[in-house]
Order: sequence, then structure tokens, then C-alpha cells
Amino acid sequence: MAIVQCVPNFSEGRDLDKVEQIVACLKNKEGFKLISYEPDPSYNRTVVTLLGDPERIIDRVVEMVGKTTELIDLNYHEGEHPRMGATDVIPFIPIKDITMGECVEFAKRCGQLINEKYNIPIFLYEEAQDREYRKDLASIRKGQFEGMKEKIKQPEWAPDYGKPEIHPTAGATAVGARYPLIAFNINLDTNNVEIANNIAKAIRFSSGGFRYIKAGPAEIKEKGIVQVTMNITNYKKTPIYRVFETVKMEAKRYGVNVTGSEIIGLVPMEALVESLEYYLGLEGFHMEKVLETHLLE
Repeated sequence: MAIVQCVPNFSEGRDLDKVEQIVACLKNKEGFKLISYEPDPSYNRTVVTLLGDPERIIDRVVEMVGKTTELIDLNYHEGEHPRMGATDVIPFIPIKDITMGECVEFAKRCGQLINEKYNIPIFLYEEAQDREYRKDLASIRKGQFEGMKEKIKQPEWAPDYGKPEIHPTAGATAVGARYPLIAFNINLDTNNVEIANNIAKAIRFSSGGFRYIKAGPAEIKEKGIVQVTMNITNYKKTPIYRVFETVKMEAKRYGVNVTGSEIIGLVPMEALVESLEYYLGLEGFHMEKVLETHLLE
């Protein structure tokens, strides 16, 4: 059986009643499992993780987009996370018995259905996008909902599906296919966003940092702290522990401490085993020594 992971992100993380109404479209459905949904009030965003049959997932995700379009008006939305759509991004990730090429086709079908049903312009990204300058999600989303009103009218930024105009309340949505990534946030004991921004610059690839890191700052006002928030797009070549230790080292330059971290969504067990091996100084440790590895088989 083909299994994909799908991680829709929608732009509501404060009104939990709305979050529950949206996620209800995905609960207890045949063919896939709702693994988690994680609303974040500072980001004003919810990350949903689905695992299962891609055909069934597409049907319900399209339904979910209808509910976000009904309940979310981006004209009144504020949050720390960049966004251009009520349903901001929908990636398809190959997990088992499925190729990246097939995930690309599922992404294209999902995007086309969303556009046809709700008149929301769709941007394909990562592996689903043929044009190199449009593969990067951050490049597509630059300007966010407010800036996209004019950006989408430029010929080079016309959507892959739909007219070159945003939906008046739901904006635009990015649908793509990508390899597994780790959404990783590191907490700093300061409320100075500039410090988090400087550290993010030191580790992200676009500023000369690690090859497989996309990073930026975020302010967590209710805790009085800031975060270095990032995506690790290839944990095998840029492991979690290496990034974590680098952030700790950079933070000391500003007299700031790392107080903790968090992982959003799922994380491959292998990525955690690598960090365990590093921090405990384990010799000859590998996945086969993890009990659950054999249970899964």
C-alpha cells in the first residue's frame, strides 16, 4: 500500500473553536490517519500531519481547504509566521511504496482541485515545480498575503493554477512535493528579536550557514522569549545536534542562553538516534539497537 505524509498548514492558531472545526474534516476518516495537529498562538498557525493513502488524503484536504476559506479572513490575520493563504501550504512527502514522481502528480491534482472548487490561486513548489526560481517556498511567499495582491500580477509570479489574482480573504496556497524535513525551533532567554535574527543568519544556507537549513527569528510574546525557527531539509547531512550546538555557541556571543527546543510535526527516528549517539558519546550505536525498530518490522 502506498503511504504518503501530508502536512497542511493553515493560518489559525488562536481561536481553538475554529481550529477544531477545520480539523474535524480530517478526523476518523478511512484510508489515512490524523497523526497530530498543533496550533501555535504566537505563529497564529496550525500544523497538521496526515499519514496514509494519498487518494483519500487529497479528498479530505480539499474539503479542509473549503472550511479554512469559510472561517479564516487573512485581512484580519496577524502572527509571527509568514503566510500568504488561509491554507498556506500543503506538501506531499513519499513514505512507503511511492515515488517522488507520484507525489508530484498528487500535488498537482490537489492544487488543481482546490483552484477549481474555491478559486484560490495555487503555486507549486519544491519537486512539483519545474522552474528553478519558483521551487523555494520562501521565495514564493515573500511579500506574504498583503504583498501577493500585486506580486501575483507579475508574469513571472503568475500562479500555476488559477487567475493572477488572490482570493480576497483566503489569499493563495502553495502545494508541493518534498522529502521529509524536520521543523525545529530553539528557544532563547531573551525578547530581543534582532539576536534571534542574527543567529538565524549564521546558520541558514542563504546567508552562508549550513547547506540544508532554512531559518529565521520568531517572537513568542506570551513567554517573553524569542526563537530561532528553522526547517532542516536533510537531517542526514545536517544533523539536529550540530545545528543545536551551533546556536548555543552563537547565542553566547550575545550573552544569551538556549533554554529549550521543540519539534513541530513528525521526526524520523534516525535523526533522534544520531543526536542520542552524539550527546551520550555512544560507540557503535545504530538503529538496530533501538527496540521499537524491531517491533515495527
